[in-house]
Amino acid sequence: MDWSFIVSGFVVGALVGLTGVGGGSLMTPILTLVFGVSPSVAVGTDLAFASVTKTAGTFTHRLRGTVRWDIVRLLCYGALPAALVATLGLKYFGALDKQIGHLIRICIAGSVMLTVVAILFRGKMLAWMLAHPERQLQGRALATTTVVAGVVLGTLVTISSIGAGAVGATLLVLMYPRLTAAEVAGTDIAYAVPLTAIAAAGHWWLGSIDWSLLLTLLVGSVPGITLGSWFARSMPERLLRGVLATVLVSVAAKLVA
Repeated sequence: MDWSFIVSGFVVGALVGLTGVGGGSLMTPILTLVFGVSPSVAVGTDLAFASVTKTAGTFTHRLRGTVRWDIVRLLCYGALPAALVATLGLKYFGALDKQIGHLIRICIAGSVMLTVVAILFRGKMLAWMLAHPERQLQGRALATTTVVAGVVLGTLVTISSIGAGAVGATLLVLMYPRLTAAEVAGTDIAYAVPLTAIAAAGHWWLGSIDWSLLLTLLVGSVPGITLGSWFARSMPERLLRGVLATVLVSVAAKLVA
């Protein structure tokens, strides 16, 4: 059992537990760039890795009371059917070529940087929204937007394994600016569990999961995300937002590179 895989799993798991971000955005590049795993196997293995890892994280966040289940439900309404359709598309058309894949990564990097801005200026955003209540999405409009966001996330995650955390956190901060950093992390992790499970099942069907690699990564990631999720609520809000912003900037740089 390779300790470098175990350590990588632990570090990524801990970051996901603390911030909700870093699963596909960090693990897929690590597998392909550092360990030389083929892109298709890296995506499939990472989705299975995320499904099991985030299940452990969801359990801990639930105990800590940092999951907004109403938002999770709306995201899943859009994300789960989109994941099924995207899997069938991959089966029929094959994987995306490198140019389109790179374009997707750049778009995700841009959305990640939007998240950083939203996190760092959350106080000013809230003040502005309170001063302009007519600009806030509410009721049916907010629910519909959340479902549509789920469709985008389900498609992105199934194709690239990237987006469940990074883009999900972006959309949560922008649509629900009153969520605390711990609630963003908990909600982001919880909706990603069924999404990554369905996407992983699709990649299993496509034959792109390395099960021995997956097991080694999980040895590190399950304790990592459990610890990260447990301490997310205990960390000072400003410190947690700083950690989240730092992780997201690193993710964006890695995606562009």
